[in-house]
Amino acid sequence: MNTGLESGMHLAGCVVDAFDCADDCDVVVYPPLPFLQAVESVIDTSAICLGAQNVWHEESGAFTGETSAAMLADVGVQSVLVGHSERRHVLHECDELIRKKVTFALTHGLQVVLCVGETLEERENGSTMDVVRTQVSSGVANVTSEQMADVVIAYEPVWAIGTGKTATPDDAQNVHASIRATLTEMFSEEIAQQTRIQYGGSVKPENAAELFSCKDIDGALVGGASLTADSFASIIKAACNS
Repeated sequence: MNTGLESGMHLAGCVVDAFDCADDCDVVVYPPLPFLQAVESVIDTSAICLGAQNVWHEESGAFTGETSAAMLADVGVQSVLVGHSERRHVLHECDELIRKKVTFALTHGLQVVLCVGETLEERENGSTMDVVRTQVSSGVANVTSEQMADVVIAYEPVWAIGTGKTATPDDAQNVHASIRATLTEMFSEEIAQQTRIQYGGSVKPENAAELFSCKDIDGALVGGASLTADSFASIIKAACNS
């Protein structure tokens, strides 16, 4: 919940101006819901895609304050975040609700970025892998092998989001490898290898290249660093050069 209309459009324009490696990586921006159309008008002639921060799992009805997949698609949205840490831990969305959102968004032609990650307490008691694997397996439980082409997994340790703390590249790589192993068990080795698994958790220009050098880290879900065009552009360039 950052930026205003004018500043959000300006930021999007600066990112468009800085994005010069369209053939090497995909870039999606996820502005606040009220600014989706405005930002879409800024990026519509670029290779940058429009994403939404949330989606509801019903076609229509009395769900005040929620937004359907069809509504999002109507304003140019191609990708949605599902299960982001704040949705799970601040707004208390459960695995069942997240699974419904994943399934519904995919059936309506949207790419889904399924966010997973452990809290500090879970990390300290040694349950990181169990928590993450459970969130992944629950989130894609109703997803077909064909639909997995439109699923991205984003590992975002809750304790590292907005804190300045970052999982070490080795720690992040180990969790990403575990996620890929989970996908192999659920689907196949081929699907697991083709699925993009991103890291999110205080990614910044200073650590992006090292994170992207890890075997199973395929990109980043960028938080605070995306609010400054220069820092976001630096992370994009690091991804393009990885």
